[in-house]
Amino acid sequence: EHAYPADELMPLTCRGRVRGQEPSRGDVDDALGKFSLTLIDTLDTLALLNKTVEFEAAVKKVLSDVKLDNDVVVSVFETNIRHTMAVCLREQGQHMLWYQDELLHMAKDLGLRLLPAFNTSSGLPYPRVNLRHGVRGPETRTGTETRNSNLVGTTINIHSGEWVRKDSGVGAGIDSYYEYLLKAYVLLGDDLFLQRFNTHYASIMKYISQPPLLLDVHIHKPLLPARTWMDSLLAFFPGLQVLKGDLRPAIEIHEMLYQAFTSDFRVHWAQHPLRPEFAESTYFLYKATRDPYYLEAGRSVLENLNRFARVPCGFAAMKDVRTGSHEDRMDSFFLAEMFKYLFLLFADEEDLPFDVEDYILTTEAHFLPLTLSTASHTTLPPAVNILGKSWMTQTLIGPAPTLAYCFLTQHSPTAFGNQSGLLLTTTDMMELSGQQLKEQLPPRAVQIISHPFFGRVVLTAGPAQFGMDLSKISIGVQGYLAMAEPYSGCTEQANADLLAGRIALLQRGQCMFAEKARHIQRAGAIGGIVIDDSEGSSSDTAPLFQMAGDGHSTDDIILPLLFLFHKEGNILLEALREHREVEVTAAFFKGKALASSMMESIVESQEEEDCPAEEVDNTVPNTPTPLTQSHLSTKDSGVEAASEKEAYKLGNGNGEGLEKGEEPVEMGGVTDSQSHDPMLIDWKEDIEAFC
Repeated sequence: EHAYPADELMPLTCRGRVRGQEPSRGDVDDALGKFSLTLIDTLDTLALLNKTVEFEAAVKKVLSDVKLDNDVVVSVFETNIRHTMAVCLREQGQHMLWYQDELLHMAKDLGLRLLPAFNTSSGLPYPRVNLRHGVRGPETRTGTETRNSNLVGTTINIHSGEWVRKDSGVGAGIDSYYEYLLKAYVLLGDDLFLQRFNTHYASIMKYISQPPLLLDVHIHKPLLPARTWMDSLLAFFPGLQVLKGDLRPAIEIHEMLYQAFTSDFRVHWAQHPLRPEFAESTYFLYKATRDPYYLEAGRSVLENLNRFARVPCGFAAMKDVRTGSHEDRMDSFFLAEMFKYLFLLFADEEDLPFDVEDYILTTEAHFLPLTLSTASHTTLPPAVNILGKSWMTQTLIGPAPTLAYCFLTQHSPTAFGNQSGLLLTTTDMMELSGQQLKEQLPPRAVQIISHPFFGRVVLTAGPAQFGMDLSKISIGVQGYLAMAEPYSGCTEQANADLLAGRIALLQRGQCMFAEKARHIQRAGAIGGIVIDDSEGSSSDTAPLFQMAGDGHSTDDIILPLLFLFHKEGNILLEALREHREVEVTAAFFKGKALASSMMESIVESQEEEDCPAEEVDNTVPNTPTPLTQSHLSTKDSGVEAASEKEAYKLGNGNGEGLEKGEEPVEMGGVTDSQSHDPMLIDWKEDIEAFC
């Protein structure tokens, strides 16, 4: 109704997303090929829901309207995983009687258009291909592709065979490889696939699995974690473990994911594009155990989708799960996978128009019939019947009652079982994860050093995983602020003359962080500060945010990029609006990170101690006026007094650092009952409060 024939629906503005007509979102757009992606991706969802009339009409739309000869660069992987089904309905003799394998011919045409990507010396394909011209432009010949074997990295140079990224996990960039090894064995019966999968799985369970967590590690130092958080894509893994017949860890991991997505139970990436992987694992675990606990988990998913994501024109991705804000985005996988898994979870056999046990589901939840295989299925393991009771009773070790493991027997949704069989509570998890937090990148700082701040205002900033490493720069990067134009930083900058030699302010959203950095770098900026677009976000309530790259090499980015939440960013924006010329230092916090709640408020500090205002010189002093201990709130028992804090060598206007006892004030921590508004109304009062 709102988007056809576009690839995707934009549910907030009730229109279609057409590639090239909307701001680039980086790699996310590589799935859009101007071939009505959502229509194709959801055809078999209609079939599964027994919407045969709608399915037949949709197939006719595909055949009449969809063209594949498009001059557009697409992802080889994302394009390949979209499939559909029509033959089974024709064979039922009631619908699709006119159908003569037209979709099969289109699939062959599409396959031939993807084949040029495999014309490499190693046989590993280019990650992108132009549907009309093949591999010819620099946007397709990137030389890297995501692929994995044993305990390996996630990105490999297809020409040299060298690993570009050497962190290994089971989530983004690696998930479908493991999934397809086992499913290829089930479908084709080639023992080589099973041998490779078992080799990988053993290494995963030895190094990456840290029950009940799945944490990335370095391939050459597998005992060293590469990160302490988990992405939502790895939520598919319990479902794959069900297929393998390894129920015990599948139950553990799924329950942990149900409680929290990170090892420290904090939100590291607030966006949620309505991914289906958790629903997928919930479905497979229910099929294997028949435990109603998983029906309740599915009900929770369903109710939350309707409560938080449903909008008049569809379902909108969550921009920030903490604030409930939406993103004008509804990926095709939402209808192709999420709807399908939830329907399968609750459906009775009589609700299904065909026997799902005759199929294996692809990574996009499309049905591949087991009859495709030319191998003898008599030699295959019981896992062939991936959904049925025959598989469940033959692959599980021990009697069925052992499935009521740990939290299932005790009906405790906050307790997990570890490999030793002991219960691990949520509190235990948080305590054990404390040591893992040390692996996170430490915070950065933005210090305002120009009049009338003179280095007294310091904002906690999040780092980027690319660009200049400020920890190696003793005094940081100093410069005047300038607004990017466009503010998103997602296209070439129109005000390059103004940005040259300055630190650019940008807004989060619409494209990848690395893309923003490249645009301001080409404009001559010496640094960038990305401000969160989620209104009300603050370092007081959110954990440190780290900006990731775009999945490709970011060696070309040499300037520093920092991240400020909305409230902290507004302090910079208001300062720039009032004073026009605002100079800051972007630096590295040396020592402990400033506690978010260290300062209750400027105004409250002034009320607690009668502090006479001092005259402010228009020149930048050699060192900021030191704060006395009484100006820092120590009500929180976890906050040390100022005199006990370590010194922070943050540069001021003369490149000098603050000495011990002369700490800058962090403006990032204001309690809920207070506001930054007084600070933004009258900066002179703030300076007086600092005395």
